[in-house]
Amino acid sequence: MREKGKTPENQLSDEEILSLQEKDFRLLMLKIMQDIGYKLQAKMDNLQETLSKEIQAIKLKQDEIQNTITEIKNSLEAANSRIREAEERISKVEDRLVEIIDAEQKREKRLKTNEESLRKLWDNVKCTNIHIIWVPEGEERERTEKIFQEIVAKNFPNMGKEPLTQIQEAQGVPYKINLRRNTPRHILIKLTKIKDKDKILKAAREQKQITYKGTPVRLLADFSAETLQARREWHDILDVMQEKNLQPRLLYPARLSFRFEGEIKSFTDKQKLKEFSNTKLALQQILKELL
Repeated sequence: MREKGKTPENQLSDEEILSLQEKDFRLLMLKIMQDIGYKLQAKMDNLQETLSKEIQAIKLKQDEIQNTITEIKNSLEAANSRIREAEERISKVEDRLVEIIDAEQKREKRLKTNEESLRKLWDNVKCTNIHIIWVPEGEERERTEKIFQEIVAKNFPNMGKEPLTQIQEAQGVPYKINLRRNTPRHILIKLTKIKDKDKILKAAREQKQITYKGTPVRLLADFSAETLQARREWHDILDVMQEKNLQPRLLYPARLSFRFEGEIKSFTDKQKLKEFSNTKLALQQILKELL
């Protein structure tokens, strides 16, 4: 009798199989196929179990990845929100900064305009004044008008004898006080007409030396401190232009005038002169160390 649990192919030899009747052979084949089916089923079950575990692991991993993606997405949205808020704050700060800069520029412009208006007003007040400096100390104050008239009569005899002046102020203020000797003082003369002042100052420029009782004195226009500083800033340029025969002149109150390429040019400040010289190579070379 065949042992139970053993497969048919292990129980029968090849000769025995060949000697089987058709019915028995079919039964044997059926059992062999069943046995193969059982083995395949077991392998399929194992494979399915393995695949199920791997699929489950993949699903878990996928869930983790999805959660991570969601967290990253939320973080990005939060970051973008903060960036937008920061950009809005920066935009507001920039707008405020522009407003502050604009207000400051307007304030500086108003201040500059006010200073310029004040300077012009002060220069207009002084426009008929002549400043006499280096007058010897000791002259009586009440003789101030006579001092000026004597200077005019002595140094400009062709100017006429018609009275030109109305005294506004006389100042006995020397540059430095020396107690051991007389020190020069300044006299401020206010004329009734600008043309009289211009006539006298022009004559003074043409005269080699102006004297009062044998002492050299100077006659100058009377300007505000700001205008005097503006005029001083042209001095180096005037000297260089004079050397180059550009016929420079310092016009009232502080405008530089000179001849260049056959034309008269005039400028109120160095910046405008620099902008012009940048378009003229020859002039730029002349002024390269002064602007």
